[in-house]
Amino acid sequence: MEEISINISIADRPYRLTILRSEEEQVRKAAAVINDRIKNYAQSYAYKDRQDLLAMAALQYATSALQFESEVTFRDTHLTQKLTEMDQLLSNHLKA
Repeated sequence: MEEISINISIADRPYRLTILRSEEEQVRKAAAVINDRIKNYAQSYAYKDRQDLLAMAALQYATSALQFESEVTFRDTHLTQKLTEMDQLLSNHLKA
C-alpha cells in the first residue's frame, strides 16, 4: 500500500502525518470532527486553554468508543446464542 504525507490541523495546531493513501479521507474527516467538537465546547464552556477542550473531546470520544465496544460484544454474544439455539431447533427438527 502506498503511504502519503498529509498536513492536518487540530485545535489550530498543524500536524504532518504519514498515512496510507486509503486512510486519507477518514483521517481528514476525523480531524474535522475533532475540530467541530472543540469549537462546540469553546462556545459552550469556559476554559483556560485549548488543552481543556482537547481533553473533553478525547473523553467524549473514548467514552463513545468504549460504549460501542460494549454494544458490539453484547450483540455478538447475543447473536451467537440465538444462532446456536436456532441450529439446535433445526437439528432437532431434521432428526425427527
